[in-house]
Amino acid sequence: MKRIFFVLFALCTTLTVSAQSVVRGTSPLVRAYLDSLHVSQMRIDTSHVASSRQSGLSEVENFMLFSPFTYYHGPIHTMLSLHETASGTMRQDVARQLLDMYLRHPEAVGNDESSLRNVQGIGAAIDKPLIADAPLVDTGNHSIIEPGADDVEVLVKKPNFWTISGDYYLQFLQNSVSGNWYKGGESNYSALASITMQANYNNKQKVKWDNKLEMKLGFIHSRSDSLHRIKTSEDLIRYTGKLGLQATKRWYYTLQALAYTQFYRGYKTNDPMVYSCFFAPFNLNLSLGMDYTVEAFNKRLKGTIHLAPIAYNFRYVRRPELATRYGLKPGKRMLHDKGSQFTVDLEWKFSDMISWKTRLYGFTTYKKAELEWENTIAFKFNRFISSNLFLYPRFDDGVKRDGHHGYWQFKEFLSVGFAYSF
Repeated sequence: MKRIFFVLFALCTTLTVSAQSVVRGTSPLVRAYLDSLHVSQMRIDTSHVASSRQSGLSEVENFMLFSPFTYYHGPIHTMLSLHETASGTMRQDVARQLLDMYLRHPEAVGNDESSLRNVQGIGAAIDKPLIADAPLVDTGNHSIIEPGADDVEVLVKKPNFWTISGDYYLQFLQNSVSGNWYKGGESNYSALASITMQANYNNKQKVKWDNKLEMKLGFIHSRSDSLHRIKTSEDLIRYTGKLGLQATKRWYYTLQALAYTQFYRGYKTNDPMVYSCFFAPFNLNLSLGMDYTVEAFNKRLKGTIHLAPIAYNFRYVRRPELATRYGLKPGKRMLHDKGSQFTVDLEWKFSDMISWKTRLYGFTTYKKAELEWENTIAFKFNRFISSNLFLYPRFDDGVKRDGHHGYWQFKEFLSVGFAYSF
């Protein structure tokens, strides 16, 4: 009976080898299809092996199943044995898996049991597997290190609600004309310094306090003025403070304080009269209204609009002889006015090199009105060099009317020089 089974096994092996040789001669498409069937069969075989491991396999059987594919005599001996418990036999499900692999994939068999015995003595290695005596866990007694009980200093930083910024520039202008220049003209030199500092508080909880201090001082020298070596071309000290309580996302209830005067005495060409000086005049404007925060064009246009239906304006003139020039009665030094007021303060950055700052201020007592519109267009050549074009029209019907310009006044200058912002 054993011989009959052995002949059948040999015949099946021969047929499988022949089939493999036929496959090697087929087209690539057919080989690819057969390879896919081969992969599927391998997955099925793997699942059989996994189930065998869960059922409890010996070390020898595990080695045969998961070591490099080798032809062993044991599966043939087990399947052809008449007694399942005969000596030297293995579990029939393991033998069946190996025999099935021999029949289906003979090309995968790289070695046989005889060659392994001659080279490595695999029989002895399988019968007596090596067991490492080294312990996997160190059983020595170790003291437990408790975490230290030292005091840990906790550093708590208070949020900073203040934002500090500044803008400075110092610019010069020189113009030289010879005495016989065919168009005429006059040589002159001028310089202008400007400082703008801001300190703004915002606690992100509906309270905002903005502070801005502006100082400008410019001088001009011309040969035609025989009385004054230098005269002021620009002179300003101005403080703007706003205390706001948020009403909506962009609207604030606001109390605004605006105070301004000048540093130096102001003259006209070849005229000894002083037209202005420190605290002559001095203006203080208090207004109660609402502020609107402007943000447009991807935050390139930013600023505020202040609308105040209630406003009080105080004016003080230190020199009594200048009283009538600033709307006061002769001999008086102080003036009190009540009315309404608005202020528009915007900055529009057209690009990194060009920006426009504008301030539109208006105050009215409903009998007289003041309107000022300051415009500064800055052209930056690099980080430190810039040019400024300043345009300043002003309307005031509280002073004496001019025969040529009426109640309108106008100032303009163009300068180039050093500028710095932070």
